[in-house]
Amino acid sequence: MVCLARFARLVIGSGVLLLLISAASPSIAQQVNPTASSVKEQQLLQELNRVQGRVSIPDQRSGVLEQPAGREWREFRNVTLHWIGGIAILGMLAALIIFYLTRGMVRLQSGRSGRTIVRFSSFERFVHWMTATCFIVLALSGLNVTFGRTLLLPLMGHEAFSEWSQWAKYAHNYLSFPFTIGVVLIFLMWLAGNIPNKVDAAWLKRGGGIVGHDHPPAYRFNAGQKAIYWIVVVGGGLVAATGYELMFPFYLSGIEGMQLAQVVHATVAMLFIAVMLAHIYIGTIGMEGAFEAMGSGTVDVNWAKEHHSLWLEEENARTGASDARTQPTAAE
Repeated sequence: MVCLARFARLVIGSGVLLLLISAASPSIAQQVNPTASSVKEQQLLQELNRVQGRVSIPDQRSGVLEQPAGREWREFRNVTLHWIGGIAILGMLAALIIFYLTRGMVRLQSGRSGRTIVRFSSFERFVHWMTATCFIVLALSGLNVTFGRTLLLPLMGHEAFSEWSQWAKYAHNYLSFPFTIGVVLIFLMWLAGNIPNKVDAAWLKRGGGIVGHDHPPAYRFNAGQKAIYWIVVVGGGLVAATGYELMFPFYLSGIEGMQLAQVVHATVAMLFIAVMLAHIYIGTIGMEGAFEAMGSGTVDVNWAKEHHSLWLEEENARTGASDARTQPTAAE
């Protein structure tokens, strides 16, 4: 009887164990072993929402081989960003060429008076040109990251392109510091003169002297220059902040944050470059006498009357003279 009872317990226990194994087998079958050789990439993405393995080094993040956000970032980096940059930059260049061919240079209607007035100090011009020089190098080296492999590699060859890209990366990193300092100084120097007011609205309604031949009054900075100022401050601040996050990875965020930083950095930079092309156009071949403001620091009095009449009146009133702070040119 004792043996029979033991046998019965053994049979019952075995049956219960078999039932438990049968109930658990579907969930076991659905679990994915990341290290199994038969596992497919799609299985891992469905199960773990990423392709992840095991690593023996301390940084366990290195075990993540692929994730959906990474795929989306790669698509943006390799496809979308090219379209954004191409449309923004080439579109702006095309618009400027068409505008120049139809409008030409904005000439001084009254001609030159032969007298000049100081518009920017030596320090202001130094800050402007330091920031502008850094921006040009940063723009070219940054565009190389996006378009260099497609446009330059076939022309330069692998060795020359590698050498160029390495030095471009060095320049991009190190010149970011004086560029950032320049943006901060520009913000502090010209903030008071770049607060929007009612005069700016009237200036925009009348085309700003660019569309047509009207010359609406403006203070030291007109509405267009104020727009450039805020684009430099906000856009420059964004590219600087996101750029430093990429230069010093994992201090402020993980891989997802760095992907977002790269998207913001690249997108803002492309739009920034496009806007600066328009700024360069107006300051060089777009308007007679404009380059002199940042070149020598002085402008012709008639230029000031036509484009910044309210500012000229302020300068005259401040010094109590009709030709305040003006001086004859060398030709006189």
